Amino acid sequence: MAEIIQRDGTWVFDGSTIRITPGLHRSVPLFRQTYGEVAVPLEAVSGIVYEPERKRGRLRLRLREGADPLLQATGGRLPDAADPYRLTVDIDRSGVAEYVAEEIRHALLLDQVPEEPARAYLLPGPPVPVSVRSSDGMVSFDGTRVRIDWADNSDRVKRATGPRIISTHDLVQVDWLPNSGYEDGFLRFVTRETVFSKLPPGKDPYTLDLWGSTRRDLLTALVATAVTARLPHPSTRAADHLDHSRLAPAVPPGSDHHDVLLRRLRELGELHREGVLTDEEFATTKAAVLRGF
Repeated sequence: MAEIIQRDGTWVFDGSTIRITPGLHRSVPLFRQTYGEVAVPLEAVSGIVYEPERKRGRLRLRLREGADPLLQATGGRLPDAADPYRLTVDIDRSGVAEYVAEEIRHALLLDQVPEEPARAYLLPGPPVPVSVRSSDGMVSFDGTRVRIDWADNSDRVKRATGPRIISTHDLVQVDWLPNSGYEDGFLRFVTRETVFSKLPPGKDPYTLDLWGSTRRDLLTALVATAVTARLPHPSTRAADHLDHSRLAPAVPPGSDHHDVLLRRLRELGELHREGVLTDEEFATTKAAVLRGF
């Protein structure tokens, strides 16, 4: 067994699994602490390096493309400190870091783990249900449906559409970009009907606009990963595009729901007449409201 314990976390390798546990120090990002322990099977690993520096070094674990829904969902955009596959190492522990890296490399050779992309996810992603409150509203996922409840300060176009409920059967992919503090981020749920939509994140009823606390908004990657883990793997996504299943009505029919529908359509019509919504934005948002009912 090879083990290294640092302030940022602990890595333990038992010959078949690398168990990565986040540290409890306040410097460890909220996302990393919330994501929790990660058990990486050796078959998901493509390599490991130790990068020594003047005062500290870094262990970097490289995973096979397509093996991890977290990396698939975030596209390499996680800040270094929040990336579970990077460990900052004190200079006096560099020998231990080198030993851990060598043990993992040796096991990869013995097991002849391929480096080509994986054809299925080898890590499960975060458990469900999962809910995150972001700057644009609350997003939750129960394993089969995504629900977005808009915040009071969300764009009134979004608030006019009401809560958004999206079935995984209707989803094509999830796009995620973190809020950097200098530029807004977003969490976009791409459906078959909206795949060509050009609405900006602030007005798109299928997108959370991330413009508030960077620390808090980063947690939306949990939802992005949980949903991605339950969508068809990228290697089979082309076949999935042939599935023409549609989202079931999110709200059962009835007179009360009919009144809500009419009220929301009136609100959208007023926004369109006032010039808040362009013709394209009005048509797309109106279609989203109608699908929701």
